[in-house]
Amino acid sequence: MTDISSDQSVARTPARHRSVPNMREYYVYFAVIFVATLPLSFLTWGLSAARRMELPEKGPIKAAWSQAQIITPRIFSA
Repeated sequence: MTDISSDQSVARTPARHRSVPNMREYYVYFAVIFVATLPLSFLTWGLSAARRMELPEKGPIKAAWSQAQIITPRIFSA
């Protein structure tokens, strides 16, 4: 009688398909979104600085970076 439960050849086959997206693709999307949000971040930063007559707490690059950090995972989770 053959014991099928201890067949080691099935366990050794490599996974053909990864469920985790490629990190290079994530970084490309992140870079595109970051560059796309930079002009709007500079505009809103400049307008809020002019309106309040003081520099905002978060700079335009940090604001664009945080927007890219919010948007990119949402694209990959959809």
